[in-house]
Amino acid sequence: MTTETYRDAWGVPHLRASGARELAHAQGRVTAHDRAWQLEVERHRAQGTSAAFLGAGELSWDVLARQARLDDTARRCFAALEHRDPETADWVRAYVDGVNAGLPAGARRAPEFARAGLTPGHWQPWTPLGVWLATHILFAGFPAKLWREQVVRHLGPDAVGLFATDGPGTAGSNGWLVSGDRTDTGQALIAGDPHRFIEDPGVYQQIRLACPEFDVVGIAVPGIPGIAHFGHTGTVAWAITNAMADYQDLYRERLRRTGTGVEALGPDGTWRRATRHAETVEVAGEPAAEIEIIETDRGPVIAGGPGGPEPGFTEALALRYPPRVTGDLGFGALLPLLRAHTVADVDRALDAWAEPVNVVQAADTEGGLLHRVAGRVPVRARANRLRPVPAWEPGHEWDGTHATPYAGLTDGIAVMANQRGPAAPLGVEFAAPHRATRIRALLDARPTWTADDMAAIHTDTHLGSAGPLLDHLAALDGLGPEASALRDRLFAWDRRMDADSTGAAAYAAVRGAVVRHLAAHPAFAPLARPPAYPDVLRPWLALVPRIAYALEHLLRAEELYGIDRPAIVRAALEETAAEPPAGTWSDTHRLAAWRALPDEPGPSYAAPGLGGDHDCVLCTSAVPGLTDRAARGPAARYVWDLADRSRSRWVVPFGADGVPDAPHHHDQLPLWLAGELVPVVTDWTLLERTEEVR
Repeated sequence: MTTETYRDAWGVPHLRASGARELAHAQGRVTAHDRAWQLEVERHRAQGTSAAFLGAGELSWDVLARQARLDDTARRCFAALEHRDPETADWVRAYVDGVNAGLPAGARRAPEFARAGLTPGHWQPWTPLGVWLATHILFAGFPAKLWREQVVRHLGPDAVGLFATDGPGTAGSNGWLVSGDRTDTGQALIAGDPHRFIEDPGVYQQIRLACPEFDVVGIAVPGIPGIAHFGHTGTVAWAITNAMADYQDLYRERLRRTGTGVEALGPDGTWRRATRHAETVEVAGEPAAEIEIIETDRGPVIAGGPGGPEPGFTEALALRYPPRVTGDLGFGALLPLLRAHTVADVDRALDAWAEPVNVVQAADTEGGLLHRVAGRVPVRARANRLRPVPAWEPGHEWDGTHATPYAGLTDGIAVMANQRGPAAPLGVEFAAPHRATRIRALLDARPTWTADDMAAIHTDTHLGSAGPLLDHLAALDGLGPEASALRDRLFAWDRRMDADSTGAAAYAAVRGAVVRHLAAHPAFAPLARPPAYPDVLRPWLALVPRIAYALEHLLRAEELYGIDRPAIVRAALEETAAEPPAGTWSDTHRLAAWRALPDEPGPSYAAPGLGGDHDCVLCTSAVPGLTDRAARGPAARYVWDLADRSRSRWVVPFGADGVPDAPHHHDQLPLWLAGELVPVVTDWTLLERTEEVR
């Protein structure tokens, strides 16, 4: 097997091999070298075994992973892939072999293994599929159905729309495509930034994969072969955002125990045997947890379960998600994407895509353009999309999948930012239009664009959702001198959430106070007590974040359950005026990256201050009313130039190396903070050849 590993000045691996299989092995090996700790954390999370070394804080996740049958689903999908597409299955095996070959040396580099008392394990051929499932099982936000049910129960069906917004547990992105008619080169540009929870090491990996068949630069997911989301082959480039589609269902199950096991009541009125077994979840420093795994004809039970042997039944929740039903996770698209030369090739590859459901943009050097939805969304009753549905009633079955919509460009531009766009027929809740509207306005502001111009869009801080609160402030009268002075400051503020802005800090303080006052109102008291669902689902059920992200709707509604909103806004303004923020927005709006060992010695860099906000193009999401810290934000930025791939740019929040304090662990952080991008190097002579570490 012939493989060569090169690095650029930022430590980004550039891999060259004699064939696609050899290249997959090299990708797995170099990822294990750079990200051994991250890979093992993700493997354990996919298996539901992370609490064994991370502690009780991960127990709720492990229980969900086991009850949702993530590892078993990954096995099923890989077995089906071997039958349906043996070449791709063999390619995935080669990647796994590379991971296993690189893990021992990679673990020796990573101090977390010793701190956690963890020995690197062994990856199975289906492990990448399990990692993919674990990464995306909550992407479609099925817990939002539990929130809607609570809202309907306590406030009525009309209240659902008031809280319909991009919720605290979802992931979004910005992306835009500019055709050659609007660029200085006559060739298209694609740019954007995926928004995810910021993790250290980062959730994305810059990489180059080259063999006689293809030569692709892109942003990969550690643990997954190929380049699924953001890639440039030299002749065609592609990028994605979350389509915000609804493709997972929750069923209320009626379960009963019998002498031989557990039965579930089906829509035909018949009690049918459910599969059942017990598992033990190890927890570091605490007794192990014994859990029951049940699966009905609808899907695995993720909450509740049958009671004791007494007569009657109890209710539980079953999750139905496409890969569990079809045995297909969409990995058949990965090799064709690497081999693509035109947008037609990308389009054909994406016909095999399954999960998550994405909006895709692509362009090629022949002038081809693509803007479509990719993924599998089941056809079923509308009630399934909105709330948990009764498994014992007919009419909630799945009946095939929806055709994926296509869209075009307007004046040579297409923008995707999780708004209600081409995926609208497939979803329920979408992001507010502010990011998409702002990106479009910025692109329309000049006739032509260059790759270097795009960073200014990535980092735009205009807050489109500020209007409703400012309008309420304008309507107040009889204010005291301190409150009046603060209001005048906010009226003079330019509505930009700049890092060094005192006006942004003042606005955020008033906004947070409004959220807290609303959340404390008796009208919302029933929603302040989340129902007894697993802790891992609680972010979707927490009242303060729900009010925070829906604030503009709640302030604009004609009537809000008798709540005196002017009084609340007045109280929030006066409260803030009495103790105004002393500094700038970035003094409190700081990055809160997730690390798998929270009690380990901290990183060598201080938590940096940030600009931006949830509804800014620079989407650094705090939770108003709860914290100014941002756990979510741009997990990467990219600009793909179709005229010359070497003029493309990218950056990640930290760096290419996952080992703390390694030279390339966080060397990109200053650039990421400043909105700058790293050049994509394509000339092999400008790279440094490195030896394989074994």
